[in-house]
Amino acid sequence: MTIKDIITVPDETLKKISEPIEKIGINEKKLIKDLVDTMYDSNGIGLAAVQVGILKRILVIDVSAKDEKKNPMSFINPVIKKFSNETSIYEEGCLSIPETFIEIERPKTCEVEYIDINGDQKILKCDGLLSTCLQHEINHLDGKLIIDYLSKLKRDLIIKKVLKSKKNLSRIIV
Repeated sequence: MTIKDIITVPDETLKKISEPIEKIGINEKKLIKDLVDTMYDSNGIGLAAVQVGILKRILVIDVSAKDEKKNPMSFINPVIKKFSNETSIYEEGCLSIPETFIEIERPKTCEVEYIDINGDQKILKCDGLLSTCLQHEINHLDGKLIIDYLSKLKRDLIIKKVLKSKKNLSRIIV
């Protein structure tokens, strides 16, 4: 088990586009395990490789409830193929923007094509929290953060507060 350091705003790595995975080898499988361990250690429900400074198109998610059995899922080279016209709003947090929660409106459902850890091509139709979480994490792979949905003024305020005190930051709700 390797817990990785999660990078936070304003680190420019978070704005970079991640590279597709050509081959799933031992290093990619280890990275997935490390991402899952890091996500759980940080009490997150999703984590993209870019958030630990690795610009590869890999992400992990576990949206199971706290009282349910853990169900980590990994996605390699995920691509959203379809979005619904219907939207939903979730208060989203991000491990790279500590203690910040922003209401984001996204398509309610989506269909994601990806490769699983065994190298098999898959398509997953999802809704609810899973749909929101996948869209959030795929945004990370494309260099987009939840604060990018805000005005420049609000974005700069949040970055300033994160920089000021990463450890003693009070909860910010936008």
